[in-house]
Amino acid sequence: MILFGQKNLLRSLMLQKNKKKILLTVDDAFQSFYQKAWPFLKKNKIPFILFVSTEPVGNNGYMTWEQIIEIEKEDFVTIGHHSHTHEYLIDVSDKEFVLDIEKANLIFKEKLGYIPNLFSYPFGEYSEFMRKYISRNFSFAFGQHSGVIDVNKEKFQLPRFPINENYGEIKRFKSIIKTYPLEYKNLIPVEKKITNKNNPPKFEVEFFQNQKNIKNINCYSNEGDNWEKSIIKFYNNTLIIEFREPFKPRRGRINCSLNDNGKWRWFGTQFIIKKN
Repeated sequence: MILFGQKNLLRSLMLQKNKKKILLTVDDAFQSFYQKAWPFLKKNKIPFILFVSTEPVGNNGYMTWEQIIEIEKEDFVTIGHHSHTHEYLIDVSDKEFVLDIEKANLIFKEKLGYIPNLFSYPFGEYSEFMRKYISRNFSFAFGQHSGVIDVNKEKFQLPRFPINENYGEIKRFKSIIKTYPLEYKNLIPVEKKITNKNNPPKFEVEFFQNQKNIKNINCYSNEGDNWEKSIIKFYNNTLIIEFREPFKPRRGRINCSLNDNGKWRWFGTQFIIKKN
């Protein structure tokens, strides 16, 4: 879900099956956030996570370390890790990715006195190597695929609904906060970095045996760079999507929803399509 959080809220959210909450996350630490959103959030003590990339801090358009430290002192604010460079890290070597994270760690330690334990993948992009590395060094990690967090979601690829200049209407926000998780047991492929050898990927979602109305599900995907209703089939409790054609760079997306007796449930998946 889009996020409103506290220092330990994420862990409690993952453990509370039937209690719906909202968690607010903010990526990049732009100066516009400090000037426009921060005064409102501070006045109303609205919890949030601010994900910071260390290299841009203090540059034109970005918050300074003094401003970040000012915000971090409030007990309803959590600072998260958003890499050092905020580059397309899925495109660099595994070694370069690790070095980028380690450089940010040193800067966080110097400026804040600690390394944040929550991570947000730049652009929501990650390979399986990146996910495994982050899982060994952080407590939770967020992508940018849409969906609602539930107890079954994998801790290092948590979904978020975007709220920005293109998707920020109040009508949409009201709709999002009424959305429920569409839970599943297993999703393949595990690797979210797709090459010519496996494009389109074999895509399957295994649902739980006791899930109701699951065959009311509808999915939409953007293979061929065109959003259309997906071709889906069910085998027992497993949904399979037969893609019309390969995905085009840079991102392949799938969003699925179902009307569960008046409750709209949703999950999304994102793949990164490597050129050539």
